[in-house]
Amino acid sequence: MRSARAALALLLLLGASCSIVGTRQAPAWQSAEQMVVVTTSGWDATGGELRRFERDAGSTRWRQTGATTAVTVGRAGSAWGLGLHPLQEGPGPTKHEGDGRSPAGVFALGSAFGYAPAAATAMPYLAMQADDYCIDVPDSPLYNRIVSAAEVGTNAVEGSTEPMRRDLHADGDMRYRRGLVIEHNPNARPGAGSCIFAHLWNAPGEATAGCTAMAEPAMDEMFAWLVPSKHPVFVLLPRAEYARLQGAWALPDIIDASGPAVR
Repeated sequence: MRSARAALALLLLLGASCSIVGTRQAPAWQSAEQMVVVTTSGWDATGGELRRFERDAGSTRWRQTGATTAVTVGRAGSAWGLGLHPLQEGPGPTKHEGDGRSPAGVFALGSAFGYAPAAATAMPYLAMQADDYCIDVPDSPLYNRIVSAAEVGTNAVEGSTEPMRRDLHADGDMRYRRGLVIEHNPNARPGAGSCIFAHLWNAPGEATAGCTAMAEPAMDEMFAWLVPSKHPVFVLLPRAEYARLQGAWALPDIIDASGPAVR
């Protein structure tokens, strides 16, 4: 009798274990109905393609909206960032401050921002002023935040290399004339990377310091398309990683004119 009970207990334990192993945890972005997807050819690639996808509430079927467009990413490529996705320890590098890599993974999209007082978007919009900075100093208590020097004091923004009005501080630079905050490192882990945006490029093919850059028409389309209530997210992955994680992360199929879907 004792051996029979032991055998039954073992079978129940094995059944429970199989049940645990066989259950796939829903991704943190399961409520997203809009997804911006950037794919690159590899970790060191400085350019890629951007696609926009949407789905109906409660549906698992993504559909692409709009055309695929070229983008640039970090001058050193991409690296695993900190976002909505599970912590990744490879394959591939890990993002850190000043490495010139764009964070890879799945991220919430934050506020839109720009130089104009208002913009044609449903996203929360920040009209940047001359004293607005994003703090990229790792030991600052304001690390990875956009702040106003008028509010936090000039000493608090000292050392930051990210004035948000680059047209006023960087010889008329128009890259931040319109942009979106990509919420990498939302808990502001020191040194893990800061001030990550989608913004305009100066010229096609010109890489960034760690953001994603695109032409003005592509940014205008995103501004008009994004809706906060649809919980939009931003995905950046090398193609091989996209294929590896697509099922587990419930990512859309990507159809290329030159080949089959990425699955």
